[in-house]
Amino acid sequence: MVRTVVFDVGETLVDESRIWLRWAERLGVPPLTFLGVLGGCAALDLSHREAFELVRPGVDVEAEIARWAVDDPDGLRNGFDADDLYPDVRPALGALRAAGFDVVVAGNQPPEARAALEAMDLPVSAIRTSDEWGVQKPEPEFFARVAQLSGVAPEEIAYVGDRLDNDVLPAADAGMRPILLRRGPWGYLHARRPEAARTTVIDALTELPAVLAG
Repeated sequence: MVRTVVFDVGETLVDESRIWLRWAERLGVPPLTFLGVLGGCAALDLSHREAFELVRPGVDVEAEIARWAVDDPDGLRNGFDADDLYPDVRPALGALRAAGFDVVVAGNQPPEARAALEAMDLPVSAIRTSDEWGVQKPEPEFFARVAQLSGVAPEEIAYVGDRLDNDVLPAADAGMRPILLRRGPWGYLHARRPEAARTTVIDALTELPAVLAG
């Protein structure tokens, strides 16, 4: 029986479209080109970081982020805010809380993402990032930290994410219930893979209360 529902961040709760469009502008690449290359990375099981190298060979992403912060200190740059939440997030999280589930957010994100999420006043009991823990998905230690944070056994946790490789299959291997959200480039592609049969596939977060009750 699931007692805690844990959510990934990017393309699960947060629509990253504006982030990638700002990156395209920053790198001087047409938006369709950059988004297309990113989709290609998703299809070929390449890291999203490969998209930067493909459009700007030799680019130092961390150095570019630092320069961007100097150029636009008050802008969102590669961050996000409440305007980037998918519209089903607040209704779904509220419905889960009303149904008695504990709700947690834990994903591969930099430290500043926690502050951005906390500023949204979401109905969750805890928010953590990989950089805080010093371990990233899909490492088993990440999911061990999730269980420790939740305070329940792994089999009482549902992990919701948009990727098989980083999110839900490692969660399943950790003993959690895997729920794949068909959202974002990875979500649509991964939902068609045979491995998705190991998960519950949903098209909207508002499906969760009924899915978990069933």
